Amino acid sequence: MSALARRAYRRPVTPADLDVLLGFFDQGRREGGFDAGIEMALRWLLASPEFVLRVERDPAGVAAGESYAVSDLELASRLSFLLWSSIPDDELLDLAEAGRLRDPAVLEAQARRMLADERSRALVTSFASQWLYLRNVPAVVPDEDRFPDVGEGLRQAMRRETELFVESVFREDRNVLDLLTADYTFVNERLARHYGMPRVYGSHFRRVPVAHEARHGLLGHASILSVTSYPNRTSPVLRGKWVLENLLGTPPALPPPDVPALEETTDGGEALSMREATERHRANPVCASCHRLMDPPGFALEQFDAVGRFRTRSAAGTPIDATGELPDGTRFDGAAGLREALVGRPERFVGTLTEKLLTYALGRGLEHYDAPAVRAITRAAAEDGYRFSSLVVGIVESAPFRMRRAES
Repeated sequence: MSALARRAYRRPVTPADLDVLLGFFDQGRREGGFDAGIEMALRWLLASPEFVLRVERDPAGVAAGESYAVSDLELASRLSFLLWSSIPDDELLDLAEAGRLRDPAVLEAQARRMLADERSRALVTSFASQWLYLRNVPAVVPDEDRFPDVGEGLRQAMRRETELFVESVFREDRNVLDLLTADYTFVNERLARHYGMPRVYGSHFRRVPVAHEARHGLLGHASILSVTSYPNRTSPVLRGKWVLENLLGTPPALPPPDVPALEETTDGGEALSMREATERHRANPVCASCHRLMDPPGFALEQFDAVGRFRTRSAAGTPIDATGELPDGTRFDGAAGLREALVGRPERFVGTLTEKLLTYALGRGLEHYDAPAVRAITRAAAEDGYRFSSLVVGIVESAPFRMRRAES
């Protein structure tokens, strides 16, 4: 029980801890024998707040609002839940108990060791689902009349493609800009048929080259294009908002109340292209300020329909105008042009990714006082070719990750 409790509580076990566990063991043994005693003790262990919650206690003598370095054991838990979404292993606990984990060289070595471990796949799955909205993919239910061939198998394939792609960049320790520019992806037969890729057979996923430039990187993934669309049509607003929030780190303001609906036809009943409908919508001065920022990157992705298939004409039958301009004045044409504009100033995208990763690591939103740490991590990563490991190491060595502010 002491060995199990050390791992479950993520710290050395005290005599008081064992007294509680053995008390439950004795109770169970009296009622049903040795096995029942073990079961009763394990039930308490798994129900204990020490296991269910990650408790970080302010040390004695620290004033309210004062910042202090967390203990080695608390740092070990922060690190393991960031990289593995699970408890520390024996090596990490041993270093923490010896008071060595806060040594910068030891902390970096442990972060790199844990990144190389298979358990770091949990970081990809959990973080990518949160950052890229992949958790919303199962809820994507396109209009059956317009998209009759989109079923559960395709939705699962969409999500799996993005997970495998992000995992390849993270676990191969590539430049994180490859998330936008990589000329490969992962597909099975069902998804390949959806994309129009020939000679892909079977249900298993495999890595394939992507010849179509508009399809390179995350911007060409059906998972993202679908969760940023409505069931029956695309939405430059949702897609533009996604680009601003998740790639540029400049979320638009909240919409005002009573926003009028988008008009999809003229007064005479003729279908409008999405650009025409959106331009009519933002003619309203109340709507114009936000749409001026959101719509251009969304129009670039109009080359993909509501389920992520490439097209050259809109649902209204008109040629798609995918040109636009970013808030800084950079002009682009289509998904490929938007991608070039994003990687033209890599610090914007890498800075946003760093913010998302740091938010995930801390379990809280970032504040203004976190900005210097984000800039320092981004600058250090630039010197290492923006490799993913450099972002992770920068985060675990940063003050927000290693420190805490006293509550009371």
